[in-house]
Formats: sequence, C-alpha cells, structure tokens
Amino acid sequence: MTKQPTVGKNLVTDLRSSSGLQTATQEFGELLGNSLQFIELFEHMADVYFFMKDRESRMVAASQPFIERLGGKTAADLLGKTDYDFFPRHAADHFVADDQQVMRTGVPLIGRVELWYNSQRILDWFVTNKLPVRGKDGEVIGVMGTVRSYEGRRRLMLPMSDITDTVDYLRTHLFERLSVTDIAQRAGLSERQLHRRFVAVFGVSVQGFIMKSRIQAAGQLLLESALEIGQIAIDCGFCDQSAFTVQFRRHTGLTPKKFRARYRTDPAGVRTLDDGKGLAGNRDE
Repeated sequence: MTKQPTVGKNLVTDLRSSSGLQTATQEFGELLGNSLQFIELFEHMADVYFFMKDRESRMVAASQPFIERLGGKTAADLLGKTDYDFFPRHAADHFVADDQQVMRTGVPLIGRVELWYNSQRILDWFVTNKLPVRGKDGEVIGVMGTVRSYEGRRRLMLPMSDITDTVDYLRTHLFERLSVTDIAQRAGLSERQLHRRFVAVFGVSVQGFIMKSRIQAAGQLLLESALEIGQIAIDCGFCDQSAFTVQFRRHTGLTPKKFRARYRTDPAGVRTLDDGKGLAGNRDE
C-alpha cells in the first residue's frame, strides 16, 4: 500500500505546539529574507498609506500611494528623509515624538487621531497606527505604520453608519456654539447612542472630535495670521482666551503664545494634508 503524504497533517500538528509554531515562523522568515514584498498589499488598499522608519525616524520604506501623497514619484524621493522634510516643524515634532514613544516602549500606538486642513480649508480627519519593528534579536529597530484619511474611512464605514450627516455638519459648523444634546437631537439619537456611534466609527467622542478640530484650527491661525490670541480664541469657538489657553496647552503641551513664538518662524512653512499634491501639500509661507 502506498503511503500517503503527511506534510499537511504534520504541519497542523507542529503548529499546535509553541515550538512548532516558532520553527515554522523561523523557516518562513529565512525564506522571506530581507524582502519587503508585503508592502505591495498596501498598493491595493484605497486611502491607506503605509510607511516604515528606522530608529532615527528616517523613511526606509513606503507604499507607492504614500510616496505620491508626500509629493514624490519613486521611493528614492522619500528614503532617508524625515517628517521635517515634508511637514512644518510643530507637526513633525509631534509625529517624531510618537515614533520615539513606540520605539522606546515597544507598545503600538493605535487609532491616533489627527486633524489637518485640506485644500478647501476644511479640517480633515486622519487616523494613524504605529507599531514597533523588531530585528532578528527581538530588539526594536524602527517603527512602521499606516495613515488613513477621514474621506477614505468615510467611504468604507460611514455608509453603514447613521452619523454621516452629523459628521459633515460638525466639520462645517465647527466654530458655532455646539452642545452634544443639540447634536444628538439633530441626529435623532440619544446622547449615549451618539457617543457610542462616534467611538465605534472614529475612536473618539463627539466632544473630542470638536475640541481636536478647534485646537488644530487655532494652531493654524496662530502660525498663519497676525490675529491677537484672544481673537483667535473667540473665532475658534472658545468662550474666552483663558479657556482657550487651558485647552491648547493640554493638547499641545504649549501655551498659544509659546506655540506661536516657537513655530511661527519655521522655515519649512505651513503645509496642508491630502490636497492632491501629497499629505504635506504646498508651502504656504
């Protein structure tokens, strides 16, 4: 009687044990070598941008959509560069700080919400995920991550959601007096239901979405205009300068005055995201 192949059976048996799983993983890793072919997967995921950086937060790999969103044509346009080559200094400081946190702790950063102006001067929402990259010895050697725009996630998730109109309303009435009660009534939901919908779809509460949006808008005005800080506070929906200062410092680590003094003269200028010319957009100053 001919003996039947047992490769599949043995593989399943091996994978049931931790030693078998480790051996199979090591063998696969050796076959894979230094190839980053998995990046090709992100070429086919609409509105998802993949990147990888080394310990110094220098770009070492990226998907083609990410390269193009930063204004490049080939990987050579990004490799070896940092966020400071594409974003204003205050934004790059924030991105690099997140990189270093992930690499220092080894703990992934999932669902980081960022809000930036797009080319229509409407605040657009981005969600970033960052994970540590480990070498053969298990030591962290870099960070990898994905970025997805609000519009991309909107097309994927919001058609299944009943808060589409609410999100669009918030984005276009950001600086008006808004209460969660009124927003919930407008959406035909209870406040609790609205909160759950926002957290499920965006990973942030209604209040969090509004506050982050206003802080980002205020930051742009601090850098791009000569308006007094008190006027910016009122224009961005805060009741007074004191309340604005408290919230701004809580979100950025700096008072509005110090933020303006540190970043206003940034030679890289102010850039926008997702304007068709790259995540970083054009120089405005």
